Amino acid sequence: MPEEIKITKKRPRRGDDGHKIVSVRMKDETIERLDALAEKTNRSRNELINMLLDSALDIVKVEE
Repeated sequence: MPEEIKITKKRPRRGDDGHKIVSVRMKDETIERLDALAEKTNRSRNELINMLLDSALDIVKVEE
C-alpha cells in the first residue's frame, strides 16, 4: 500500500483572477468619449472604465 497520496494544486479556472464580467448599457456619446480618451492615453476602454469607477467610488457621498 502506498504511504502517501500526492495531489497537485488545481490551476485557477479562467476568469478566477479576482475580476468579474459586467455588462453595462451606455449612451453612444459616453462610449465615444471613452474611446477618445483611450486613444489619447493609449489605454483600453476596459482599463479606463475601471480606473474611473475606482476614483468615483472613492469620492462619492450619499446624501440621506
